[in-house]
Amino acid sequence: MTSLTRRSVLSLGVLGAAAVAAACGAKDRAGQAGSGDNWTLRIGTIGSKNQLTSPTGYLHAKNQLLPLLASAKVGAIEVYTFPNGPDLNQALVGNRLDIASYGDTPALIARGAGQPTRLISQANVANDAGIVTVKSGVVSLQQLQGKVIATQTGSYIHRYLLGALQDLKITPKQIVHVYGTDTEAALEKRSVDAAAVPANYALLFQGKGYPLLELASRNRPQYLGTSATIVTEAVLKNQPGIVEAWQHAQNEATKRAKANWGDYLDFNTSLGAFPRGLVAKTVLPEQLPDTPFTDNGVKLLNGTKDFLVAQKIMKKDFSIDDWIAPGARSEWAPS
Repeated sequence: MTSLTRRSVLSLGVLGAAAVAAACGAKDRAGQAGSGDNWTLRIGTIGSKNQLTSPTGYLHAKNQLLPLLASAKVGAIEVYTFPNGPDLNQALVGNRLDIASYGDTPALIARGAGQPTRLISQANVANDAGIVTVKSGVVSLQQLQGKVIATQTGSYIHRYLLGALQDLKITPKQIVHVYGTDTEAALEKRSVDAAAVPANYALLFQGKGYPLLELASRNRPQYLGTSATIVTEAVLKNQPGIVEAWQHAQNEATKRAKANWGDYLDFNTSLGAFPRGLVAKTVLPEQLPDTPFTDNGVKLLNGTKDFLVAQKIMKKDFSIDDWIAPGARSEWAPS
């Protein structure tokens, strides 16, 4: 399982190149974030719409994010969305992004492969995932022995799946890469036996009759995912003020989201094809830290890193403390 998984993750980098070129076009402006005023901040994120997510996305949708970044001389924001982390990582390799906010697993893999990034915050902690199966299929995780399981390889969901299988000493026949948006079709056609997906998809599929075997939050909280917001070292060199500005913006965005929770849920509902009632079950205030880093968030991040190293998915180990950008700890109030 380990060698198969590692090949899957690495091959996605090649497959994602075309998607990156299409998403970013000719805007390969390496070093565009110079020392002058009014530079354009290019942000990469994961999603099905060309829209920034999380609390910072909530403010951006209201045209309230840019003013909070004025201290870092940001004059405009461009958002690029990708179907998954490996595709986003290719954009980082091509110097097409300045900041990226996505899952911890692909961010760690990129850093472990030598990508020059620095961590500036964790906007979300305790991101949930679950495992569902085909109708009239297996009824327990133990029965996944020798089965085909779908997931978005290279994601925090993938890491959760590998952890669950390892805990139970289960070796599947194959782990195949399937985007969350394509998972229901794979289950319906029975081209896979089960799928590991984000919690919102897991509950959506359960409502359609696909049995839910477990949720990470209920059964394996040690494998909950976190997000990672990173900045390239090139941008950090030219615009060191972006660290403080982004952290301040994230703190303010989180405060406003929690103070207007109903409106924040409406924003999250607008991002995808999930009913508001389901969004309310999977987007929770406790997932949004009040500071850029928390003890629990860093603990989860270290656990994910150590697991990826042990599985030989990450090329090289490194210290999370060393990865955090200079000055990024200034507002860290441990939980």
